Amino acid sequence: MHWADDQSWRKHNIGRLLNNAIDRFENRILQQMDEAGQGGLSLSHITITRNLDIEGTRATDLAKRASITKQSMGELIVQLEGRGLIERKPDPGDKRARIVFFTDAGLQWLKAFHIALQQAEKEIEDELGSSTLKLLKEALAAYGSRSEQADDRQ
Repeated sequence: MHWADDQSWRKHNIGRLLNNAIDRFENRILQQMDEAGQGGLSLSHITITRNLDIEGTRATDLAKRASITKQSMGELIVQLEGRGLIERKPDPGDKRARIVFFTDAGLQWLKAFHIALQQAEKEIEDELGSSTLKLLKEALAAYGSRSEQADDRQ
């Protein structure tokens, strides 16, 4: 049999399965945020807020963490500023740079996001069982940490 005769590998490989699970998980969070009156953001916006430290983060570092260009990051920051969720302040260590911070409204949004994330994770636990979820999280953490270690060596 030729490798192209059976195309099931394209839909049942680990990358596709992880992407499908991520899509379902993140869309559930967006739905819950809408229900909590905190909707209107895209997954791109959420990627920014996921990578924004409570004590603030430089936009260039946010772009690197989110694996997007500085220009795309700049556009998303402007959009989130327009929503009143983040603000930029001068970096005391480098007057040319600016640090992105959550506003008070942004911290309230982050609290709602935390609740939505917990609810979505609880739904996974209810569907798969707590031991399966625990194993899944441990396995993904171990696998992902190897990637971070490789990035640190570069």
